[in-house]
Amino acid sequence: MTDEDRIFLEKINEYAEKVLGDIDPQKTHVSEQLEKLRPIMQQLAMEYKMPVEDVFIKYMDLASTANAEADASFREKYGENDIMDLPI
Repeated sequence: MTDEDRIFLEKINEYAEKVLGDIDPQKTHVSEQLEKLRPIMQQLAMEYKMPVEDVFIKYMDLASTANAEADASFREKYGENDIMDLPI
């Protein structure tokens, strides 16, 4: 992931923390969550000169990549077997 990609992702994540902080993602429809993120996605669409739909797709791709990187880092740090021993 490039530095520009990280900045892009951070902008959306920071905004999401502000507007989605009080909601339960398990109980709130994805469409409602996306509607709350629309302003930042529209802002980034204008900034990056791309359609809002492409901003959403890029966000989903970058979020997946960031999660995979975090998971790999966690597994590297704690090892595969140690994960099973962690308390729940």
